[in-house]
Amino acid sequence: MAKAMVIVESPAKVKTINKILGTKYKVVSSMGHLVDLPISKFGIDVEDNFKPHLIVMRKKQKVLTQLKKEAKTKTEIYVATDPDREGEAIGWNIITHIGEGKKIYRIAFHEITKEAVLKALKNPREFDLKKVDAQIARRILDRIVGYQLSPLLWKKIGSYHLSAGRVQSVALRLIVEREREILSFKPEEYWQIAVDLKKTDYKEALTAALEKIDDKKYELKTESEAGDIVAQIKKENFSVSNVTAREVKRNPAPPFITSTLQQEAFNKLGFNTAKTMIIAQQLYEGIELGGKETVGLITYMRTDSVNIANEAVDKVRDLIGKSYGKKYLPEKPNVYKSKKSAQEAHEAIRPSDVMRRPEDVKEYLDGDQFELYELIWRRFVACQMMPAVFSQKKIEIKAGRFQFGASGSTIVFDGYLTVYRQGDEAEEPIDLSHYRIDDPLVLVDVKPSQHFTKPPARYSEATLVRALEEDGIGRPSTYSPIVQTLVLRHYVNRERGYFRATELGMLICDLLMEYFPKIMDIGFTATMEEHLDLVEEGKLEYPQLLKEFYQPFKEELDYAMLHIEKTQVLTDKICPQCGKPLAIKWGRRGKFLSCSAFPACKYAQSFLTGVKCPQEGCGGELVERRSRRGAFFGCSNYPKCTFVASKLPEVKPSTQPPA
Repeated sequence: MAKAMVIVESPAKVKTINKILGTKYKVVSSMGHLVDLPISKFGIDVEDNFKPHLIVMRKKQKVLTQLKKEAKTKTEIYVATDPDREGEAIGWNIITHIGEGKKIYRIAFHEITKEAVLKALKNPREFDLKKVDAQIARRILDRIVGYQLSPLLWKKIGSYHLSAGRVQSVALRLIVEREREILSFKPEEYWQIAVDLKKTDYKEALTAALEKIDDKKYELKTESEAGDIVAQIKKENFSVSNVTAREVKRNPAPPFITSTLQQEAFNKLGFNTAKTMIIAQQLYEGIELGGKETVGLITYMRTDSVNIANEAVDKVRDLIGKSYGKKYLPEKPNVYKSKKSAQEAHEAIRPSDVMRRPEDVKEYLDGDQFELYELIWRRFVACQMMPAVFSQKKIEIKAGRFQFGASGSTIVFDGYLTVYRQGDEAEEPIDLSHYRIDDPLVLVDVKPSQHFTKPPARYSEATLVRALEEDGIGRPSTYSPIVQTLVLRHYVNRERGYFRATELGMLICDLLMEYFPKIMDIGFTATMEEHLDLVEEGKLEYPQLLKEFYQPFKEELDYAMLHIEKTQVLTDKICPQCGKPLAIKWGRRGKFLSCSAFPACKYAQSFLTGVKCPQEGCGGELVERRSRRGAFFGCSNYPKCTFVASKLPEVKPSTQPPA
């Protein structure tokens, strides 16, 4: 019988690590957190240095009982929970319940491979209690905000499924402010002019854009102005007036961290943040390969560090030299600098063994797993390759008082691009090597084009995560939950991968901005993240951090409790039961109409779109509903009619106007 017990968080890891350790160890899972603050009460003693009242979660009682049973026969317990703050706290809380009289060892690894796991067992450490304190402080901060703000929202809006979060609310502010920029934007007309030109001894046409008139930048606001310029251009002779060329080096991007993986997976693969993290977790926890070998294919996926282990650098340099040639291998390894807040003990997201190429494991992965693994593998290999070198050329063309320009580039040395390309790097280069100063050019066509200034783009999951990261808001483990919560609470709609703030989201944001300006302040929220880092570094005691936060927050809370009034969004529709106006309310399934006299009158109805249900003989109307996946449209006669659609069908609207 095994004398030692290894505790991990996820059941998926149990299978992988069991195969590595064999019968000498009993590997068990805690199924994540075992303890948390109580659901039914505040659970924090503010007067006693913000002491948390942590309890075993009801749904984890059986798990704890099983862990205690396993621990009875063991002399040693190895705690192998995740190597971040949350994992440290999970492990510490488990040990306080089952560790009495046992030899306790904390082990951590950033990849689930035989080499990494055995190395961790040989090099156990003590629990990092400062890291535990930082996680407890974050949990208390989030409880203070969520537990005390949410009832205010219920009172103000009249809906009991609403919530506010310390980081979530700032993310909502970004989306709402962007939405209002878009709504208030007034497009302005402008015109641009391009010409197609031919060099007599070269078959390809050159397209050049008008850059200056009389050596000054120009503005053409109307079609008439553009027409006048076109007429003048047609009368001129064209020739190359200047050619400039320079070599430009483009360095590879760093290896992935959580935020950049989420951004690139959205941009290249169309994965949302939740999907990316689920697949990355699968790759990290272990995939069964040929010969019944189960191995973690990537390192830990929640990280903000671009640090790479020396052994991994040596391996990838060996691969580059042998597979791509010495010219692709830098003399020294490329080194990348993490942000100040990054936990340098962590590693970047990389393959656990770079020699395991994507094509080697493709048959063992599903399509999404393969695509994400290939993305991670290519990015990692590229980060240790030589820069790409481009020859950039700019052609200036004179035509009387008009100056035109054309730019292009050719790849001199592809460097890391042979493995990995981003954004504009995927575009085909334009070759301008055939043009010389004083070359005469023949006008083929003049192409005026009408344009309108565009509003800023809505946030996608990728750009929202980037904005949060740049502002210092949140940490690797929080990005995906933030996005999911905003959608789940109906504060934002996800439309083709982009976020549109809902009426409810704007209402919540305005309320919080009015009564809780500090909670909604981006700089304040970022400072709190920095202070949590100081707790982990042992430079700040967490009760002091909480005290500095709580006092001004309590003042804002007390003021809001005295002054906040219930607001109802009334419509021009009348309640058929009591004659009072119907008001817009929000529930778990989305928007609906309710009597403004509630609770005296409990009449409610679905929020009709005015579009008849396409189901033959139904007679109902479509209503907008919500699910965890976002908005959809269902029949008002549900469950008698089960018609659903992701978009409103193009059918003749009913005579009833939408609410």
